[in-house]
Amino acid sequence: MKIVTILGARPQFIKAAVVSRALREQGGLTEVLVHTGQHYDENMSDVFFRELGIPAPDHHLGVGSAGHAAQTGRMLIALDELLPRLAPQWVLIYGDTNSTLAGALAAAKLHIPVAHVEAGLRSFNRRMPEEINRVVADHVSDLLFAPTDVAVENLRREGIFGARVRRVGDVMYDTARLFAAEARQRPLLSSLGVAEKSYIAATIHRAENTDDPTRLAAIFTALGRVARDIPVVLPLHPRTRHALQRHGLAPQSGNLRLIDPLGYLDMVALQCGARLIVTDSGGVQKEAYFHRVPCLTLRGETEWTELVEHGFNRLVDPRTAAEVEAAIAESLQSKPNWSTGESLYGDGTAAQTIAADLARR
Repeated sequence: MKIVTILGARPQFIKAAVVSRALREQGGLTEVLVHTGQHYDENMSDVFFRELGIPAPDHHLGVGSAGHAAQTGRMLIALDELLPRLAPQWVLIYGDTNSTLAGALAAAKLHIPVAHVEAGLRSFNRRMPEEINRVVADHVSDLLFAPTDVAVENLRREGIFGARVRRVGDVMYDTARLFAAEARQRPLLSSLGVAEKSYIAATIHRAENTDDPTRLAAIFTALGRVARDIPVVLPLHPRTRHALQRHGLAPQSGNLRLIDPLGYLDMVALQCGARLIVTDSGGVQKEAYFHRVPCLTLRGETEWTELVEHGFNRLVDPRTAAEVEAAIAESLQSKPNWSTGESLYGDGTAAQTIAADLARR
């Protein structure tokens, strides 16, 4: 049976690392990898394939950067030409990016069954591009692999249930378990001149923050103030770098360390060693939990609600620098009870469950 996997962004490479491995080990399955090119430079794409042992893409669409409509449209045109030639039995998509949306729509219109990994997540904020992508992808998918009980319930409320939905656990947890020990051996912290549990790790890339100069200024002003007392290390997403330049924002604190994007292993090393993680990423919220590091999310809502409910994650809407700074100070004092959430994301075998389910079907 042939499965075409469509991916194109950094979070999808992390998820595909374990699922592609499980598909190869399952037997009777042939995977064809299609890279849309949504993330395309060395630090955002190539390094993940090398470090995580993902096979080189069989097809690269080379779409590159563009606005949401243009980028998704280019992917649709290319996939509409490619998928009939490949003639797969399934198209496999991940998460909530423009690559997810394009893969789901292209396959559905060609009457090719769609399987969605990380289905059922909802922030209930339709202003987020990711929310639109995940809702549409779920409603055109034939098989929905949900990571949590909350995700299954979200789908049920939208009329998606029964044999179409499987609660399998989170494939990012599988990846974290597989690579954590190797990541902890990386010399990243010594190269940055920071000691374990003596710094904050931060990531900022969501459009709702980078495209709003008021929110972006509030975030970086707060991080600069906090960095006077504790170093802040922030791998800078290309979107965020361009936004800072576009809005004329130049963080001043010497202890606010803006560095180039990191590969998966170095990013895990940075997360594991941090005293606190400050982020607006969906995936990083979970990785903070996997590595038992308190997290502050700079958004008004999250799709990973169970992390907030159990006290592993806090939310702050970054409207002012004072609010963000106060939330960071409070989060630095938090001491979550990690034992209360042992089974939130499965047992680390989500990828094998997905591969076996596809093989049965």
